Amino acid sequence: MTTIADALRLAAGPVDLTALATDASPGYDGDKEDGEQALLGMGDELADLQERLFAEGRSGGQRSVLLVLQGMDTSGKGGTLRHTVGLIDPQGVQITSFKKPTPTELEHDFLWRIERALPSAGSVGVFDRSHYEDVLIARVRELAPAEEIERRYEAINDFEARLVAAGTVVVKCMLHVSAEEQKERLVARLDNAEKHWKFNPGDIDERSQWPAYRRAYEIALERTNTEIAPWYVVPADKKWYRNLAVGSLLLDALRGMAPRWPVADFDVEEQRRRLADEAPLT
Repeated sequence: MTTIADALRLAAGPVDLTALATDASPGYDGDKEDGEQALLGMGDELADLQERLFAEGRSGGQRSVLLVLQGMDTSGKGGTLRHTVGLIDPQGVQITSFKKPTPTELEHDFLWRIERALPSAGSVGVFDRSHYEDVLIARVRELAPAEEIERRYEAINDFEARLVAAGTVVVKCMLHVSAEEQKERLVARLDNAEKHWKFNPGDIDERSQWPAYRRAYEIALERTNTEIAPWYVVPADKKWYRNLAVGSLLLDALRGMAPRWPVADFDVEEQRRRLADEAPLT
């Protein structure tokens, strides 16, 4: 599956999202059924590697994973979580969805609330929306002065560099959905009473700013696509491929970390003898 990562890794330089397909399946030759089975086939290895990382963290290790999911409304951040992160033990997962900043959060630098939500040692952290909201919606809706938005790009790069240096592997995925697919998904929510809870009339207001959001994404991707924390642009019109791609990227990250079971800090044979020699329990 490493070819998926190679195919999706964003190249350095200017970014033109209109030139990147939203309905393709780069790095994978199979169809939907094949892709769904391939994702399920990753489950055992994902779970094993995640448990090793979790055990490492409980034994003094400091490493962790941070999966960043960004995308326009309906791009499938929630669905991606269910189908990929859902394959691993939830006790080792920390999911944070960043909403509109609270009055308390607004009293601090934009990264303050992000720092407080970072994954603990041994955990897989997931940001369903992230610090990138502060250079996306904040740019489009002019929620901060232009010079502050400009400052934030480099602040993000410095922040992510510190994370990596401290032992966190950062996997950044931009779920790239088309305007046409978004419209279909919004209509589908309106057509199904069981999905009305997922519909927000404000989504249509945001949709009207599609060109501005696309440009905001292009700038953010270009300015924060670093060697140590690169962006992966994941075509999101095909849900099955989106899930497979993110699952593959997460698996690649854990394989690269190669977590090992901690060595016992006690005499295993002595403890075995103790159990063998114990008196019957009544």
